[in-house]
Amino acid sequence: MNVRQKYLRVTHLLFIVLIAVQFLPDKVKTDTHISYIIWFFSAVEVLALTVSWFIKKKASLDLFLDIVGTIYGLFILWTLLTAKFDVLKASLFPPPGKVFYQFIEDYDKILINVKSSLGIILEGYLLAAVVSIPLGLFLGWTARLGNAATYVSKFLSSIPPIVYIPYGIALLPTFRSVSVFVIFLAAFWPILAGTMSGVLNAEQRVIDSARVLNVKKITMMFSVILPSALPQIFLGCNQGLTVAFILLTSAEMIGASDGLGYYVKQYSDFGDYTRTIVGIFVIGIVVVFISFLFNRLQRYLLRWKK
Repeated sequence: MNVRQKYLRVTHLLFIVLIAVQFLPDKVKTDTHISYIIWFFSAVEVLALTVSWFIKKKASLDLFLDIVGTIYGLFILWTLLTAKFDVLKASLFPPPGKVFYQFIEDYDKILINVKSSLGIILEGYLLAAVVSIPLGLFLGWTARLGNAATYVSKFLSSIPPIVYIPYGIALLPTFRSVSVFVIFLAAFWPILAGTMSGVLNAEQRVIDSARVLNVKKITMMFSVILPSALPQIFLGCNQGLTVAFILLTSAEMIGASDGLGYYVKQYSDFGDYTRTIVGIFVIGIVVVFISFLFNRLQRYLLRWKK
């Protein structure tokens, strides 16, 4: 691709429109903090231009710039409907500049809550993976037992883990341990089901070839069955991660003293929707970042499939 193909894009035109929109007269009486929008998206545009230079494939560049352009478009619409035309109720939908300003003001507090939520999600999720993957390999390897366990896991996984919170509060010493327990249950069943499915549906020709070579059971399990089951295991892990994040924020909104769910719930109770939106955005950013890292790990471990 030449320079014109890289940089003559609608995305960059949308950036100019976004900046120009900020200088339209405001219809709301409060300070809209347009400088925060200008500085932030100027940095985003510089990053987009820099990344565009290094991306060689047209499809990858199109996807990247489409994402950036969509973000620009959403913020143009948000700015027009709030600060510029006052279509949306200001108390519920603050201008984007005010949200950015509040994020900077609450940065230290947000960082503490992010660390708390990530600590809980990592403890519960990793514990679920450590328990469910070996158990799923064992149950799936024993076909008769695995078929029965599949139906049992379907029944138990259909029960929302959040209903166990009252029992967790009664039996466990802290609400953090209750949250870890809920995350464990949320991730355990999808990972177990994915592991059992992967083992039960492993390619029989590969297993028969290993048996002909007199491969030991342990070697068979971890060198033949496990790699074959990895795609299904990762499918279960992805499902478990998604459900775990949903239940984490739900659990924190019920009775936690910190965490992202607590941050959103606390300020929404006081009608502070600027901070509520900040919390929602931070949750989205954290989930996307963790999912990105997880997908990179998945691609690395499944690189042999290519």
